Amino acid sequence: MEYGIIGLIVLVLDIIALISILGAGKPVGWKVLWSLVVLLLPVIGMILYFLIGKST
Repeated sequence: MEYGIIGLIVLVLDIIALISILGAGKPVGWKVLWSLVVLLLPVIGMILYFLIGKST
C-alpha cells in the first residue's frame, strides 16, 4: 500500500515537472533533453530538473 502512494506522488511530481518543462520558453532541444531525463529517471530526473534545469 505504501509503495502505491509513493509511486502516485512520484507520478504527480513528474507530470508537474513535464508541464513546467514544456511550458518553459526554452529551445526545443532543451525541452526534449529534460523531458527524456525526467521520463527515463523519474525520481532523480525530477530532482535534477527542479534543482538545476529550472534555473538555467
